[in-house]
Amino acid sequence: MKTPSVVGRSPWTGPRGHPDALVGLRAGPGGTARTRGSAPPMRVLVLLLASALAAPAATFYLTIAGLGGEPDYVQRFKMWADDIDGSLKKAGGDSSVTTLIAPQLAQIRTHFAELARQAKPADSLVVMLIGHGTWDGHDYKFNIPGPDLTATELAALLDRVPAQRQLVVNMTSSSGGSIEQLRRANRIVIAATRTGSEKNATNFARYFAEALREPAADTDKNESVSALEAFRYAQTKTTEFFDTQKRLATEHSVIEDTGKGLGERTATADNGEGKLAAAFTVVRLGANAAAARDPGKRPLLDKKEQLEQNIEKLKFEKAAMPAQEYKRQLTQLLLELARTQEALEKP
Repeated sequence: MKTPSVVGRSPWTGPRGHPDALVGLRAGPGGTARTRGSAPPMRVLVLLLASALAAPAATFYLTIAGLGGEPDYVQRFKMWADDIDGSLKKAGGDSSVTTLIAPQLAQIRTHFAELARQAKPADSLVVMLIGHGTWDGHDYKFNIPGPDLTATELAALLDRVPAQRQLVVNMTSSSGGSIEQLRRANRIVIAATRTGSEKNATNFARYFAEALREPAADTDKNESVSALEAFRYAQTKTTEFFDTQKRLATEHSVIEDTGKGLGERTATADNGEGKLAAAFTVVRLGANAAAARDPGKRPLLDKKEQLEQNIEKLKFEKAAMPAQEYKRQLTQLLLELARTQEALEKP
């Protein structure tokens, strides 16, 4: 078992080059972006104040590689887990990164008990499972040495961790069978398979690990990879793998972050999936990772990430509000984001 390493912070972000960005915004005298129009609505002022005063929060990462059985799978599962571990440890900040290779159930329980003691409500938790899974039509089991970890017990362990924002990435065979037990409000669940009946060994973990170090996964180019971006990248790459091999796909990854569904292949505002995942950064890249390691820039990075999170949430609420109200709120958030980004980029 690897000892925890302090390496990252709670990264909740949205796009830097936001698709709804207003054309023609320019910095006024002194480098501050300005616009004409009415004063910002109260809701936006509250959001901006909250982002400015938000207390630092930590992210706890736990990656578990399960029982391989055959030598090829043993090597493969460890390699993917180590790949994720390395990416997280390069991300910067203050969070705890722990990777367990073929642990027994007692070790998993012990680590979750420690997480329950350490984590605060404002913190985030990311749990990633790599390996083989089974489903008997009622409960999912993650294969580890000795008694397996069931989805029912995993859900109970997660529920005891105070961190209110949680991401579970189950990348095993039959992982779709775990969604019903794992789903909760404020918890994102990603599964490598659509149902528990997709029982073949999966390739999704390979590409999810790749997404955490591959700039191409950062589709909005904000130097962070969100849970939704990593999911889409791994899903696309997995599909390409089967197409290239001219094989029938035996895994169909899904995402669930509404707390009530069984997972969707595509996350959109229409089906409600993806709202939390789009605002949950799994790993920082480039300048964001560097800023996370710089105590002088950390407060600005935190503010930037909170503003981007608010923009992502606003996008999902767009259809339910008047167009002018959406535009006013988006304008104010983008202006404040521009000011924050400008300050962050100063030497």
